[in-house]
Amino acid sequence: MKKIIGFFTARIPRQWLIRFSYIFSFLIRPFYIGNKVECPICESRFRKFLPYGYGESADNRLCPKCLSLERHRLLWLYLKQKTLFFEAKLKVLHFAPEQPFLRRFRALKNLDYTTADLDSPIADLKLDLCDIALPDNSYDVLLCNHVLEHVPDLDKALAEIKRVLRPGGWAILLVPLNMNVNTFGDPSITDPKERQRLFGQYDHVRQFGKDYPDILRKAGFLVTEDRLYYELSAWQRERQHLARAGEEIIYRCDKSLSL
Repeated sequence: MKKIIGFFTARIPRQWLIRFSYIFSFLIRPFYIGNKVECPICESRFRKFLPYGYGESADNRLCPKCLSLERHRLLWLYLKQKTLFFEAKLKVLHFAPEQPFLRRFRALKNLDYTTADLDSPIADLKLDLCDIALPDNSYDVLLCNHVLEHVPDLDKALAEIKRVLRPGGWAILLVPLNMNVNTFGDPSITDPKERQRLFGQYDHVRQFGKDYPDILRKAGFLVTEDRLYYELSAWQRERQHLARAGEEIIYRCDKSLSL
């Protein structure tokens, strides 16, 4: 199964993967019936999660039903337990909307919820993160997860995210992290194999490191490092497979009320 998923994710364009994944999820679920792992998003139980990614760490990651990964499950718990996302009247902009969240967020009556992406077939708006064609101070919340490692101009993207947030608004900007290094990148590198070697994936232009919260603060955000992962029991962390190395901390980025 790992080889099959790896083959498709490495060779099929993202927009087609998104369309195919719904069918794949429906077909694969009966083979994973069990009660060893549990997804807090769709509240389904399975004998194990699907593999996803590369190497030994690819095993037991992807929910067979809602297709959530570790970061999605932890973020779901964070939004439920540490914010008013599910109760308050909020205007939300969600870049590169993840499938585990999309229908569930759209169904929330308290949200004015809009999705955006450059090429995703499930997004409402076609927008460039480095040039967001929306008014200043428009949104209470902005979600943008595992996108910044793809954008050529990081400073411009962060400035645009801050611009469209209302004063007092906040963003969740998750990225793949290597806590053993500082952030490095080079958008001029276009060879997929070289990108894979340097940045961990064929379409990444940088590798974020332990200085990531400092980068967010330099962009003008008030950064809170939330450690919900460590507040949960070891049993829950294992049963729900809530984080990989470097993904245990959620960085909440607030825009100052004075701006």
